[in-house]
Amino acid sequence: MKVTYKEENITCKKGMTISEILKEQIEESEYTVVGAKFNNEYKNLDDKINEDGKVELVDISMKEGTKIYRRTLIYIMGKAFEKIVPDALISVNYQLANEMFCEIENKPVTKELIRKVKVEMKKIIEQNLKIEKREMTRKEGKEFFEKTGTIRGKLQLDVETNKKIYMYFCEDYYNYSYGTIANRTGKVKEFDIKTYGKGFLIRYPSTSSMGKIPKHIKNQKLEWALEEYKNINKVISINTVYELNKAIIANKAKGVIMLSEALHEKNIAKIADKIAQKKGVKVILIAGPSSSGKTTFSKRLSVQLVLNGIKPVTISVDNYFVERKDTPLDENGEYDFDCLEAIDLELFNRDLNKLLKGEEIDVPEFDFLVGTKKYKGQKMKLYEDEVLVIEGIHCLNDKLTQEIPQEQKYKIYTSALTVLNMDYYNRISTTDNRLMRRIIRDFNFRGYTAKNTLATWHKVNRGEEKNIFPYQDMADSVFNTSLLYEISVLKPAIEPLLQEIKHDEPEYAEAQRLLDILKYFEPIPVEHIPANSLLREFLGGSHFHY
Repeated sequence: MKVTYKEENITCKKGMTISEILKEQIEESEYTVVGAKFNNEYKNLDDKINEDGKVELVDISMKEGTKIYRRTLIYIMGKAFEKIVPDALISVNYQLANEMFCEIENKPVTKELIRKVKVEMKKIIEQNLKIEKREMTRKEGKEFFEKTGTIRGKLQLDVETNKKIYMYFCEDYYNYSYGTIANRTGKVKEFDIKTYGKGFLIRYPSTSSMGKIPKHIKNQKLEWALEEYKNINKVISINTVYELNKAIIANKAKGVIMLSEALHEKNIAKIADKIAQKKGVKVILIAGPSSSGKTTFSKRLSVQLVLNGIKPVTISVDNYFVERKDTPLDENGEYDFDCLEAIDLELFNRDLNKLLKGEEIDVPEFDFLVGTKKYKGQKMKLYEDEVLVIEGIHCLNDKLTQEIPQEQKYKIYTSALTVLNMDYYNRISTTDNRLMRRIIRDFNFRGYTAKNTLATWHKVNRGEEKNIFPYQDMADSVFNTSLLYEISVLKPAIEPLLQEIKHDEPEYAEAQRLLDILKYFEPIPVEHIPANSLLREFLGGSHFHY
């Protein structure tokens, strides 16, 4: 059998594992190798190879490597808790930067308990124990779950197409992960665990921190938004995919949709009320990462502002790009349209000041084909009962509106802060949620394939990490645009798009990873979704014009 690694052909025996084939390369890697891709599929390092193909190593400097590291650390945390407090009901709730917030549902979280768990986790890691993926038939899996009484990984049985059931074993501990984890506990040396609020934080390196744990940065507004959404999930008794599926099968989907949409409307109304109560606000700035639903949010906010006697007027930052010849270049020598310096800040602030003084301006229109601003006679003036609504990636950064007094600005951060979990140990990534939205929107309205979207997603993430996330806590309000039921609605639209990606294409691994998540969701027909729903921005059929 021949395996290709970095243009080198390696002859080996069929049935050898990736860690056996590339033992030397793994040991010599600059960063810890936690997994691999073989023929564009993510693999555990102990997976056996039985055909010719190309293998790539996944280390902790890569996005998927960070995910594998995090999943493995959560697995080790579960094993440590089972040793210290076997009856603890752990809930891995949501991610805050490079930290995962967890709770114990049936016991108080104390510093002494967390200290003991940390000691046990370090012991497990130092022993470098083997984590083995064991395969069962559906019949064997059913018997296993009945015998052990566990719900960990039980969601696998609900999908009839799962002919095999898997569990990860480490000594006598077992759990399941809906994604690749490392083959040994010693792969995740850097971590921290500490009490936080009523729960605790599991902390780990980020992709850019080169194996070190970044400094903890408290983000109160983001935490509040996540906590609020988690609480509403408890009200309607849906915290996991299993519980959502039960509601759909029982014909309760419409009720879930109405409650979720009502929560959106209630929170948008709250923000509009706060703006109305804060005297002197003349500029509303809305920012958020890609596919967070900023546009629909701004339109629905505008409706609520009108109810408060405020007339919203929009102005587009996109019309204020610098001339193409003045556009900064990135590290690859390509135009960097996402950086703040790509905006003509002097002209933008001059026009804003004129509007706030009641003066009339000539509104530019940026011609992206030619790369220049053009004036086509469009005038604009701001009246006493009107406010400017500005949407863009830099809106939380005060440098964008540096000449506008703080008391005249109200800043809003929007993001799809997903709090629905696969099960109590496996959460659904907020980034994956947004990626699914973007794939559908790009196909429906921009003519891009899922392959195109996946190929450029890393660039989108890089821009967000630089230009949006550092300014989250500068917001006056945070709006969570995620909807409890949304992946069930997105599923029928996105599955065919992902299935078009061929096995020999680099994006195949990511497509399969998303499909592996989607298969656990019962679908909801798009016809059930209201025409003013934020999801319509991606699916089409909205009352709003974009």
